[in-house]
This record gives sequence, C-alpha cells and structure tokens, in this order.
Amino acid sequence: MNKTLRFMAVPTLALAALALSGSPAMAHDGSYQSTLKQLNGSAGSGTITVDVTGNQAHVVLKVSGMPATFMDAPYPHVQHIHGGAKGVCPDPSADKDGDQVISTTEGAPSYGGIVTTLSTSGDTSPAAGLDLKVGGQGASYTVDRTFEMNAETHAALEAGTAVVVVHGLDPATLSAAGQAAKSDLAPTLPLAATSPALCGTLTAGQMKMPAGGAATGVATETGTDTGALAIGSGLALIALAGGTYAVRRRNAAA
Repeated sequence: MNKTLRFMAVPTLALAALALSGSPAMAHDGSYQSTLKQLNGSAGSGTITVDVTGNQAHVVLKVSGMPATFMDAPYPHVQHIHGGAKGVCPDPSADKDGDQVISTTEGAPSYGGIVTTLSTSGDTSPAAGLDLKVGGQGASYTVDRTFEMNAETHAALEAGTAVVVVHGLDPATLSAAGQAAKSDLAPTLPLAATSPALCGTLTAGQMKMPAGGAATGVATETGTDTGALAIGSGLALIALAGGTYAVRRRNAAA
C-alpha cells in the first residue's frame, strides 16, 4: 500500500513541467469568428467561424442577401481570408479615385493580400482567389469545409490581422463611374464583380482544451475556465495523495 501511495504523491514541479511541455501544441488551436459588415452599399450579411486544430481548419461561412444573378447566371461570389496588413475593414476614405467604390486594391492597405481562398471545393491557396467556379453561388450560400491551413493564415489569425472579405456587388447600386469602371483585378470583368461587399476581422474566442480519455483523465470541454478547473482539481488530488502518504509515513514511524 505504501508503494502505491508513493507513486501517487507526484511532485507539484512535475505537474508544472507537464503543463509547460503541453502548451506549444495547444498554442495554435482555437476558435475565431466574425460577423461581416457591409461595404460599398451592399445589402448582404454574413457570419464565419474558423476552428483551428493543429494545421487543420474547419470553416463555416454563411452568407445571405447578396446579388443573386450576374449575366443571367447565379452570381459567383469569391471570398478570402486576407492578412499581413492592419487587420481592419476599409472606411470610405479608402476610395482614392473618387468613383464611390472601394475596390479590392484600394482596400488592401487595410486588410492585406489573400492568404486563403474560401472556396467551395478544391484549392484554398491564393492562386484560386479569382476562380469563379469555386465561389459561392447566388444570393445565399454556405461554405462548410475542413482543409489544411497554411502558415501565412495561421500567423494572421494569431496576430489578429486576419480579415474575411466577400466580393461581388450589384452593379445597379453603384455610381455611374463605378458602373462604367472595369475590375482592378480582372479587367475583363466589371468593377462590381470583384469589389468587396462584406468584410470582418476574425477575432479569437475560447481556446479549445485537448480531448480526454482513459490515458489523460481530462474531460473534453472548451474554455479556459474549464481548463483551470481541471488543473486545479488535479493539484487538489495530488495534494490529498501527498498528505495521505505523509500521514502514513508518520504512523509507520510511530
């Protein structure tokens, strides 16, 4: 029995070392979200959550109220995570050429370049940024998929500079100059097709705790309060075991 209790009396320093050794693996994991706001007179709305586990990202983007058709077909809305800049959405002062439309290029100093394409399937790299075939289609749609996240997107999320931008405006809502202008990204398209309509900065939510089991003894929960409770409970059990062991040693000595 004394041998069993001796193994239970784990030093507190050992527990601290275990917690520190586990922290790097947990540092990148977490949930990020944003409620997208309207740009350029858009009537749309949207929300996004990005759950990161290691190098995997599960993205759920829900968009509604967007222009439904373009050239007699469902409107293809491309959307991306931008990063590496200020991490904010542009304000009206970003319209430098005075056409009353903030183009993608004019908004770039605020939200940066593309780091991930939020495509409906296939490639999620910046190279797919203007691939209309994998854009959201029509007025309302959902992108729900899991993919491997690149280092640039990971860095932008952790730095708080990751911004989601959904593109595609109704040309009829633009000024005369805006309707006549060509896209700054794809000159064969009108300016409305590639200009930002919705925008939102991704902000961190609660950190995710590791899944538990027989090997870990940690319940599967989310949130830092739960993690603190689990660690606190572990410390209490160790203290109790250590106290019991000390009492038994004194009794044996007597």
